[in-house]
Amino acid sequence: MTLSSRIRTLHDSGSDGWELYRRARSMARAGLPVIELTIGEHDIPTDPQILQAMHAAALAGATGYAPSEGLPELRARIARRIEDRTGVPTTPDNVLVTAGGQAGLFAAHYAALDPGDVGLYVDPHYPTYPGTIRAAGGRPFAVQSRAEDGFQPRADDIAAALDQRPEARSLLINTPNNPSGAVYSRDTLQAMAEVIAQRGLWLVSDEVYDTQVWSGDHLSPRALPGMAERTLVIGSMSKSHAMTGSRIGWVCGPEAAIAAMVDLSTNTTYGLPAFIQMAADHALSLGPDFEEGIAAPFRRRREITRRLLSGQRAVRAAPIEGAMFALLDIRATGLTGEAFGHALLDEEGIAVMPGESFGPASAGHVRVAMTIADDIYEDALRRLLDFAASRLP
Repeated sequence: MTLSSRIRTLHDSGSDGWELYRRARSMARAGLPVIELTIGEHDIPTDPQILQAMHAAALAGATGYAPSEGLPELRARIARRIEDRTGVPTTPDNVLVTAGGQAGLFAAHYAALDPGDVGLYVDPHYPTYPGTIRAAGGRPFAVQSRAEDGFQPRADDIAAALDQRPEARSLLINTPNNPSGAVYSRDTLQAMAEVIAQRGLWLVSDEVYDTQVWSGDHLSPRALPGMAERTLVIGSMSKSHAMTGSRIGWVCGPEAAIAAMVDLSTNTTYGLPAFIQMAADHALSLGPDFEEGIAAPFRRRREITRRLLSGQRAVRAAPIEGAMFALLDIRATGLTGEAFGHALLDEEGIAVMPGESFGPASAGHVRVAMTIADDIYEDALRRLLDFAASRLP
């Protein structure tokens, strides 16, 4: 039997960019010593009090079907959090609870794009972005940001992409950005918003790292004048509360768009387990101080990274303004990110993600996840820098 072309072409190159990660995991399973600096997985588990709330909810009987749009109390809690953080009036009708941020990305693009429409996205990008746009029936088209701009996208480049692809109906951005660590400035977002409004686009804003800002301030583009009615914001409990495995996120947008996406949820995931939603509601009730505690290790490791990078010439870093990653420029070694990553794994047992996994704009880079204990992280990064220095021409 033949599979559909739709599922066979989710990745146009046949690769999803995760080969080195899978190789490192295979080596670790075989008993080889591997230090993993690959994925954005916290080095702490979900807090016991959140798990206790989940356990209590399940034992109390919250194991049946839940509303496809999410529990009313959780939608209200998310709406209050968004309004408190952004200043934009937000009600539960502006919120759809989804099976993680990834399901939110799919729902947003399914709502924004008709089959064959183009969905723009900023490069470098999280590896699922092009496949998500294809899965929703769209055609992905990348707008490259530049290392020399600190990976802040230029409005002129977005406008040029729209001239090239006038059938575009959406733009997907991510700030704080994975993998670059860039936090988009107000000027960047304002200029971008003007183009979006002029061209009649939807903006899909992936803001799952909004609690991990080390330099500057996070600005949700939904808060800009005239943008609330054309912006779909993706949020998640994964990064802010170390709940990656619980798979719970949300889309925030105009009421009509959210109502339509509820129909999509009914016909796909049919909602999320109520006991997980109740645990998420408890987690959000813990407030900003709890979220700052979850983010604190990455702030420390950012300072470790900056200290070790100073005074050496083999590696430069993109501005580490937010998120739990450092994007390291290793072009001085003459190696691609993929070649560097495989050699580093073979010789040092250290696994990183090649920049090429995140698109052409980050070629010649490697992404380091700051997700292991401080002392082990510092030793691994020092060895990475020594390895890079040994490869200088």
